[in-house]
Parts: sequence; structure tokens; C-alpha cells
Amino acid sequence: MQKKTFILASESPRRRQLLARAGFNFSIVPSQITESDIAHGSPEETACLLAQAKAEAVAIDYPDDWVLGADTIVAVSDQILGKPASAQDARRMLNQLSGQSHRVISGYAILHHGRKYLFSEAVGTTVQFKTLTPDEIGWYLATNEPFDKAGAYAIQGKGAWMIRRINGSYTNVVGLPMCEVVHSLARVGLAGHLFGQTSGIHTRRDRVFK
Repeated sequence: MQKKTFILASESPRRRQLLARAGFNFSIVPSQITESDIAHGSPEETACLLAQAKAEAVAIDYPDDWVLGADTIVAVSDQILGKPASAQDARRMLNQLSGQSHRVISGYAILHHGRKYLFSEAVGTTVQFKTLTPDEIGWYLATNEPFDKAGAYAIQGKGAWMIRRINGSYTNVVGLPMCEVVHSLARVGLAGHLFGQTSGIHTRRDRVFK
């Protein structure tokens, strides 16, 4: 059996599926953080800070393991849309997105406490919605899909028909920018099944902390 190579600090089924389909063998330890306690900045900074916080919350208990944390947010201009708190909140978000373009930003962090290694980055995708009618929004709300999704929709689910076009990574909108994540995992030797064993060479964007 292939050895588990890292811990995914997320209970998101979408992230789990993306990594599993790419052939990774990993364990899952959901992070327990209060997102409102994390300092916020721009959407990109916020996504990275949340991803790092999730990875760190798990890595502290697993200092000898690699940990991958991630967070995905939806932003209209610089306004961040989180998960809707109610049907009314979801309707408001969908009305705000209707006929407009917005950004989906996924931050991810790769952390190893024992090796004092941290790398994180944010990846953005522009998504354009079709103009939604009240009946269309009502139908989508009735599916219950919006209620645990940032921005109140799922591009890979029942809400796919609302998307007119995207510019950027599709998997980033789903929850993990796989092209960038796989490359970053390969740099630290965690993608040997795809590229052969690597030495894990640090780049200038990697941070070795003290």
C-alpha cells in the first residue's frame, strides 16, 4: 500500500476528491479554527492567512508530518462573500452575483513544523454569472446546495448552469488550484507518483521559519 504522504487539514469533500483523483494518498484531519479570529486583509491575503491557520492548527499536533491547508473565498471587488447564514442571505448573494463577474480566490499552505517549512500562495479565477431570474434563484435555493458554499453556489454541482464563463483555473473554483498545488507538493517530494522522487528544492517563495 502506498504510504500516506501528507495530511489534508480540511473536511471538504471537493478537495478530497480533487487530490484523490490526482493519485495522492493522504490522511484527513479537519482543522478546528474560528475563522473570524484570523486577521483579514485583501481577499488574497485573507485566503492565504486562513489556509495557513488551518494548516498550523493541525501541524502543531503532527510535527513530523507534512500538512496541506486551504481556504476558498468569493469576492465582489474587495467584498468577501462567505457561506450564507440563511436562505435570505443566500438569495442576496445570488442577486449580487447575477449578471456580474466576480473572483474566486483559493489560498493554500504547505507546512512542516519539524522542518520549519511553510509555503503559501493564493490563486484567483474570474467567474461570470448569467443574469438570474427570481424563479431561477428560488429553484436553486430549494436544492439546498448554496448553504455550505462560499458565495452560495457550487460550480461543480447543481449551480453549474449559472456560469456563463470563467477565466482561470476551474479546480480553483471547486476548492483547490490543482496545477499549482501539485507543483508545490512536487517541490517538497510529495508527488513522486507523478514526477518521480524529487529533492524538494526551495524556491524564493518558500519560507523556512525559525
